[in-house]
Amino acid sequence: MKKLLTSERWMNELDLARISKLNAPFPPELNAALDNAEFIKPQDIPADVVTMNSLFTIVETESGSTNKLMLCYPSDAEPAKGYISVLSPVGASLLGRKAGTVAQWATPNGEQHFAVIKEILFQPEASGDYTT
Repeated sequence: MKKLLTSERWMNELDLARISKLNAPFPPELNAALDNAEFIKPQDIPADVVTMNSLFTIVETESGSTNKLMLCYPSDAEPAKGYISVLSPVGASLLGRKAGTVAQWATPNGEQHFAVIKEILFQPEASGDYTT
């Protein structure tokens, strides 16, 4: 699989509206995502893009470990079960990225992490769900 480290992002307008209503500070990764994203209608989002409530796999570049994650809102986050908040550095770095690209984030202690988005297993928009 081709690995691309890119700032290119696609986000749907509904995700933007809902994220904008969250009453919490945004991590730098989310601000960067919002600043660099191309915003499109939910029905026009490519099926290989991580959107809210998408289920996908990542492969961490350093360890090679594979993880199945779902990008969710903070109230639904359970990191130990793979439910990653969009307001976390990891979640914010994944939002709007295509399968095959590399996401980068920093832990609270400043350690840098990289992971390839391997596969989108479920995306609401690809299933015809443009409202949840």
